[in-house]
Amino acid sequence: MGLTSDVIASASLQRIVRVDPTAVARRVGRLGSVRTTRSAPTPPGAPTLSGAHPAALEEHAISTATVPAPSAAAREQSQLRLAALATPPGALGRLGDIAVWLSSTQGQVPPIPLTNVRLVIFAGDHGVAQHGVSAFPPEITGAMVRTFLAGRAGVSALARTHDVHVRVLDLGCTDDFADLEAGVRADLQAHKVRRGSEPIHLADALTQQQYADAWVAGETVAREELGQGADLVISGDMGIGNTTPTAALVAAALALPGSAVAGRGTGVDDAALTHKAAIVDQALARLGDRTDDPAEALRVLGSADLVATTAFLVTAARAGVPALLDGLIGVACGLLADRIAPGAAAWFAAGHRSPEPGQSLALQSLGLSPLLDLGMRLGEGSGAVAAVPLLHSAVALLRDVALLEDLG
Repeated sequence: MGLTSDVIASASLQRIVRVDPTAVARRVGRLGSVRTTRSAPTPPGAPTLSGAHPAALEEHAISTATVPAPSAAAREQSQLRLAALATPPGALGRLGDIAVWLSSTQGQVPPIPLTNVRLVIFAGDHGVAQHGVSAFPPEITGAMVRTFLAGRAGVSALARTHDVHVRVLDLGCTDDFADLEAGVRADLQAHKVRRGSEPIHLADALTQQQYADAWVAGETVAREELGQGADLVISGDMGIGNTTPTAALVAAALALPGSAVAGRGTGVDDAALTHKAAIVDQALARLGDRTDDPAEALRVLGSADLVATTAFLVTAARAGVPALLDGLIGVACGLLADRIAPGAAAWFAAGHRSPEPGQSLALQSLGLSPLLDLGMRLGEGSGAVAAVPLLHSAVALLRDVALLEDLG
């Protein structure tokens, strides 16, 4: 992976997280076996089904081991239940597919309602934003972080409406937030790695130590959210210029040129779009033959917030907790998560389709079809949060609709 084990282990030891054992016990207890709506005794010799991976909650160094898949038995039983509902075959469309996916991730048939959906917004500035790739100045990053804290951003309104818990963290903002109350600032910067990142077309975005620190930060944050009983996680983003490094990451992963992945981001004109694609190509040329190492590509082309987001998604998947991906940023990190920890993608669903071309290409590579296609390009996790009601609907349909055999 291009990182020495002693660097990674050192970073891991610097951040020991305490997981709420009661919350974890609740989570593990829920996922221990598949349950059906009928309380018939388990037939002799029937397999014991497991949906959780409690050992994944323990502290560990960065692992590239394959992520255990969601429960195949729960998937099969939920598909049978879906086919037995008092609805025409296929009438529920994608809602039926999502219900089956949730059943498999929970190890429960029917799936249990989602009661603790948690969004973490990873914020950071990007050195490349100083090089003409965005329609807005980098100072907007800090202003938007303050807007999240005030609960006045677009995703804040959606999260309140859909009962999604929101947390914002500064992993790499250049703003020092000196105007914030001390406790608020301490919470915001509890996992800060550095100020900004290097411009990816001129230098490696992070050092190896910064990469390791950012990865451990993402793992730690995931464990904290799981310790609070999260049953679905969403990663959000804030960072002016962040569609450039994520486009580069998608390009590196899929062996594509900058012109195939560069999008308008915050709304750049044609000239800036062409320049943005050229910046991506320069960054890819710098990466060179390191393309085949996804962790090294993430270190060279990413940033502290993007590394932490990737680690957040990997850690949730290893713990058996599903994630709903947002736009280009979340999906690019999901793509890297699955390359670093094969099998992680089975724990992901796509909330929405972004106009950014890199997101559609990454979704195709992951085998994910987005739930919504509204032309949204806000970021922040907003498209995924907007899709949360569809997951609630999917659960309700598979749980509460009568079975054909129950009809009189």
